[in-house]
Amino acid sequence: MSKITINDVADHAGVSFKTVSRIINNEPGVRQSTREKVLKSIKALNYHPSLSARSLAGKRAYIIGLIYDNPNAYYIMSVQNGVLAECEARGYSLLIHPCDFSSGEVFDNLIKFVERSRLSGLVLTPPVSEDVSIHKKLKELKIQAVSIVSASTEPADLAPSIYVMDKEAAFDVTMHLLDLGHKRISFICGNTEHRSTPERLQGFKDAHREFGVEVIPELIIQGEYSFESGTEVGERLLTMNEYNRPTAIFASNDEIAAGVLFVARKLGISVPRELSIAGFEDSPFSRQTWPRLTTAQQPLEQIAKQASIILIDHIRIATGLEEAEEHNKGFKPELVIRESTGPAPS
Repeated sequence: MSKITINDVADHAGVSFKTVSRIINNEPGVRQSTREKVLKSIKALNYHPSLSARSLAGKRAYIIGLIYDNPNAYYIMSVQNGVLAECEARGYSLLIHPCDFSSGEVFDNLIKFVERSRLSGLVLTPPVSEDVSIHKKLKELKIQAVSIVSASTEPADLAPSIYVMDKEAAFDVTMHLLDLGHKRISFICGNTEHRSTPERLQGFKDAHREFGVEVIPELIIQGEYSFESGTEVGERLLTMNEYNRPTAIFASNDEIAAGVLFVARKLGISVPRELSIAGFEDSPFSRQTWPRLTTAQQPLEQIAKQASIILIDHIRIATGLEEAEEHNKGFKPELVIRESTGPAPS
């Protein structure tokens, strides 16, 4: 015999799914006669809400864990604010948990965190969120998790997830530089363990192909998502002889771009008259430099809030207290043109 569900109770009592959910949760605003009818159906069908549902009925606040491995304070605070806003709106608490992805002990660390804190679910951020093996293990243990990932569509092996269309946004930034007449454009990559790095690089290459300009392989440089990396790579690029030097640099994030801009000013290279610089993310770095950086605006708080909505809905669906709904899962960062980019020097 199949297990009795909340939908069976609703059909038996002749009421809606949400009405049964409200009665299980002991919420006000339900007629006493309706409440009695539903309770009779629960008894007649021998329906037993799950342990999680009983906890909700007893008003125990759920707890969501936010997992990150990112030294960027702006990124962390923006994601935290987005998750926290939804947690507060839905009666959940939030625990923030840093981890070291490179340690090789991330999964064991996550399990201990979940068990110790009695978490209802996890919001995962890159690069943890983009590790397929971690996703698979969490699913096997029936731990609810939603990931923020870099992709053009939701990756089946990382679902459920919120995907950020970095490739498409990088295409737009590169096309902007090409439209300005730049043909020697350098691309500075971010950390290799982040999917955003190959996604943004692919957008850079796709724009060149679309525009009919060859990518210059020696101007694609491996870096890291940091200001220091920008200064190091910027020094290498901007001390090339004038013929080989790029006329534009597209950095994988704003921190790298700010580092390149620092080097350009130190070397007396005028931006944007002699060199155009673009970043990615629209962090405070992009707005506090001079000139301000052209970039791709990434709505981090909105992305994180949407991840939390989907996670909490999945938790309530799993406990029989919610019906499945369609949600927006894709976000494309938008090109923001500022003073750091201009026509290629003649």
